[in-house]
Amino acid sequence: MGRLLPKLGELLMEEYNLNKRVKKDIEFLRKELESMHVALVKVGEVPRDQLDKQVKLWADEVRDLSYDMEDVVDKFLVRIHGIAPHDNTKRFKGVMKKMVGLFKKGKNHHRIADAIKEIKEQLHEVAARRDRNKVDGIAPNPTEAIAIDPRLRALYTEAAELVGIYGKRDHDLMSLLSMEGDDISNKRIKKISIVGFGGLGKTTLARAVYEKIKGDFNCRAFVPVGQNPDIKKVFRDILIDLGNPQSDLAILDERQLINKLHEFVENKRYLVVIDDIWDEKMCEGINLAFSNRNNLGSRLIITTRIVSVSNSCCSSANNSIYQMEPLSADDSRRLFYKRIFPANSEYPNEFEQVSKDILKKCGGVPLAIITIASALANGQHVKPKREWDILLQSIGSGLTKDNSLEEMRRILSFSYYDLPSYLKTCLLYLCIYPEDSKIYRDTLIWKWVAEGFIHHGKQGTCLFLLGLNYFNQLINKSMIQPIYDGIGQVYACRVHDIVLDLICNLSHEARFVNILDGTGNSISSQSKVRRLSLQNKYEDHQAKPLTNIISMSRVRSITVFRPAINIMPSLLRFEVLRVLDMSGCNLGEYSSLQLNLKDVGHLVHLRYLGLSSTKISKLPAEIGSLQFLEMLDLGGNHELLALPSTVCNLKRLIYLNISPCVVVPDGVLRNLTSIEVLKVALGSLSIIAQELGDLSRLRDLRIFFKDGSLDLYEGFVKSLCNLHRIKSLSIVCYSREAPSYELMDLLGERWVPPGHLCRFLSHKPIKLSALQGWIKRDPSHLSNLSELSLMSVKDVQQEDMETIGELMSLRLLQIKSTHQTQRLLVIRADGFRCMVVFELNCGSATQIMFELGALPRAETIMFSLSVRVAKEDGNCSFDLGLQGNLLSLRRRRQESRRGSRGRLMG
Repeated sequence: MGRLLPKLGELLMEEYNLNKRVKKDIEFLRKELESMHVALVKVGEVPRDQLDKQVKLWADEVRDLSYDMEDVVDKFLVRIHGIAPHDNTKRFKGVMKKMVGLFKKGKNHHRIADAIKEIKEQLHEVAARRDRNKVDGIAPNPTEAIAIDPRLRALYTEAAELVGIYGKRDHDLMSLLSMEGDDISNKRIKKISIVGFGGLGKTTLARAVYEKIKGDFNCRAFVPVGQNPDIKKVFRDILIDLGNPQSDLAILDERQLINKLHEFVENKRYLVVIDDIWDEKMCEGINLAFSNRNNLGSRLIITTRIVSVSNSCCSSANNSIYQMEPLSADDSRRLFYKRIFPANSEYPNEFEQVSKDILKKCGGVPLAIITIASALANGQHVKPKREWDILLQSIGSGLTKDNSLEEMRRILSFSYYDLPSYLKTCLLYLCIYPEDSKIYRDTLIWKWVAEGFIHHGKQGTCLFLLGLNYFNQLINKSMIQPIYDGIGQVYACRVHDIVLDLICNLSHEARFVNILDGTGNSISSQSKVRRLSLQNKYEDHQAKPLTNIISMSRVRSITVFRPAINIMPSLLRFEVLRVLDMSGCNLGEYSSLQLNLKDVGHLVHLRYLGLSSTKISKLPAEIGSLQFLEMLDLGGNHELLALPSTVCNLKRLIYLNISPCVVVPDGVLRNLTSIEVLKVALGSLSIIAQELGDLSRLRDLRIFFKDGSLDLYEGFVKSLCNLHRIKSLSIVCYSREAPSYELMDLLGERWVPPGHLCRFLSHKPIKLSALQGWIKRDPSHLSNLSELSLMSVKDVQQEDMETIGELMSLRLLQIKSTHQTQRLLVIRADGFRCMVVFELNCGSATQIMFELGALPRAETIMFSLSVRVAKEDGNCSFDLGLQGNLLSLRRRRQESRRGSRGRLMG
């Protein structure tokens, strides 16, 4: 409903010229719906099992009515704004369009008047039921939005989630694995099953041990399974992770895949972790695939919640079962307080008893402890004891072995109901993804934007940045698990399977998302389906066409995961579709779908179109009809070579991602004045580079140069100087000619980057004569720059390194020089204070020295060392200052060079 109210206000604007009676009805609807929205928020703060049945029916009816009303308003707005024709150059066509438009305008006004009258009558009935059921009397439980919690990453850094408490468990599991000794029993394959109910940390423990010992094996695999798996897909994933990504795996049956596994691992020492097995039949297949014939010290670890599955996987004498136990009282208390109170602070005595009572009901389950603790801490502020007592009384009887999953869902639901209404919607949306999915942060946020879940705050606020705040809040509440990149920044997330179970259950009750995954779940033909997730887990499963089951007329969002693309209905059947995501589905294999893509012009309500890595070779001209389209993702389609000129009609585009091989027509970029994120290739036309300068809202630019010319570079640099909102700039050159220094030298001379620049990446084969002038001028101006990659600098001098060291926020540095003259580069102790990843490759003409205290936070260092230069300068012992230094280091790669020859050292 939050999306509908602003649209009703928009209808009252003079430009739509509605008659007084219609305006009066709209004003009535707006006021009545505002009142109902407040009541809905109150209802949403109370667990559904605590609501009166009539109240639940009323809430569902209001939601359905608001959906229908929004569809009516959107259809009117689309008709009024009209659809731009593909060819309006002829005057006669222009005159006819105007005449037809006047006729349609009156017809559209009549349509919306009738629709509003009908909805007004329905609203009267719903309002009467609200009064009878006293919905407004439901007590609210408001939740304040919180800022990102700096303590959370430390919690995950300690072994992905809970490492600091896993010392004994880690040690016990390592003992069972028997990694040391030459005893013959240690040479035979050893299988270990980790068993325990959901949320105890089985996956976390398995992952921590896997990371610790994986270097001792020739090949390794970590494969999640989940409920109702396709066993052939599991075997394929194991083979791929082990290092056998053969293209013919998809056509092999189960027996052939087992044989392939036998052949591949026969003479290798391997480590395989198969996570979250639910079925004994799966264990039978695993036992066949990993027999006892391997006597090289291989190890197989499985995790499961079911004891019988554990016994089935580990039935022989050489195998072991590790029973996961809940955390001890002390460990539970330590974890609980760590999440709530700042480090090294005292815990107030008033919370002592209520904490013990809450932890007793959590039953030592880490996930439950973190979730409840998150509900009790608003950022840096702890909720008062009164709210702790209320939460304690709400939790109920606690966890037991018999109903652990149900109790876990109940405990998790308290954090869900503690979320503000806008975060509840964003969290429920995550149930469109299959279990164990890696959900990329930016893609998810853009979908939230397209769905209308993110509303404008202060004027001019970027919707994506608001969505990023929502994402961070969900991390802070421990509802999603962050996935970090190499420099400690979140780029994706996962949803724990127990949380996914919870939100799928809530979504089903609220009829928010319908999921078809081929596991027997069905949708009634009478259901009003608004959002669809097509997963179809079984590749061999022949599902019925969706059009034989449900109507597509009300569907506003559909996300398709391969192989469910084979049940995707015709695009002509959708009337109000806003989100269409078929990313990763091979449309090239389905000629009918390739042809149906021409019908995309029918989807005039579309905001998000995801076609990345779909192997399409042509984008239809009809896409120009999508005047409300905001996000278009075409990345990874190497068969797509050109965009149709009609793309210039997409003036509302905010996000555009296309592959480097795609040609952008002249004049397209100039029209995309709303664009914020652009990943595009430039050919030899300098006018296209100049068009970039008109994109004043651009903040993330990844540019590919196919050909190099001075005019092209001049145009690009001139445009870049006009882009004052740029936060991320990535430049790649694919010129067929020998790369020149001209582009980057022009950039260094003329560009003054904005102070909020966060990332600058230049990739091979772009060359720089020297360190960029925009860095040298005033490093303090670049206080937000966290990533800098200069992969082909002609010469790096000591003063350059000292200048870069002054960039106070820099976390990643990659520099490679080609004609090095400085023989010694010293990494000073007073610079690079935030550096996490440091890479310096100066070829065969330099040695490097680290001062004591240099790079205090660096986790990964890669550098080259010239043996000849070191010896000539009297450093025969190769003293680089590494001894007792770089204490945060996790990974070091050192390349020693003698002339043109080199070797890798660890």
